[in-house]
Amino acid sequence: MTAGLDTPDRRGRTGLDRHGRDLTGNPRVRVKDVEVLSCDWYVLRRTTFDYQHHDGHWSQEQRETYDRGDGATILLHDTDRRTVLLTRQFRLPAYVNGHPDGMLIETAAGLLDGDAPDEAIRREAAEETGHTIGTPEPVFDVYMSPGSVTERLHFFAAPYRPTAPAADGYGIAAEGEDITTVELPFDKALAMVRSGDIADAKTIMLLQWGALDGPFRHPGPREGADL
Repeated sequence: MTAGLDTPDRRGRTGLDRHGRDLTGNPRVRVKDVEVLSCDWYVLRRTTFDYQHHDGHWSQEQRETYDRGDGATILLHDTDRRTVLLTRQFRLPAYVNGHPDGMLIETAAGLLDGDAPDEAIRREAAEETGHTIGTPEPVFDVYMSPGSVTERLHFFAAPYRPTAPAADGYGIAAEGEDITTVELPFDKALAMVRSGDIADAKTIMLLQWGALDGPFRHPGPREGADL
């Protein structure tokens, strides 16, 4: 009996080796086997599949996929003051891969944990910044690292207003979170992308969306518009 397959793992899951076996959307892919390598908290699988190449021949391939669930992130903006509200927290993977101190400036984000994306991001915004937002604006959905990680990230935007002094820290203490907020002028945030002081992909994407097509875009005709 194996935890996560025949018996519940510590998150109560079973049948983790059946995920991805019944895919039928691509006739050039035939899944042969799915093996669970780890299910301590997230799930690491090794999938064996036959793949038909563009010239017609078939080959057998193996890929490892890391399944941590889908997530959501949000750009909190104040267009009157031209500011954005970001977070700062320690990220061990970035620290061990060359970031000077692992303290990344990011948009608020988190896993869906069974909620709808808009519900999850309202929860995460409150937990990580202390702000209660209204209905968030959907921006786009993105596979952030499709070569190995299954996560699809739902991007949102919403206005915020300064309502109270910032607390000393946010996040779920029981989960080891120690998050502070960082309010920046929007133009400074863009400059920090250029300088490398903001190096988080989701944050860069939302800041650039804010400049190109979002609340901080310059007025005028858009690309493709009739002139």
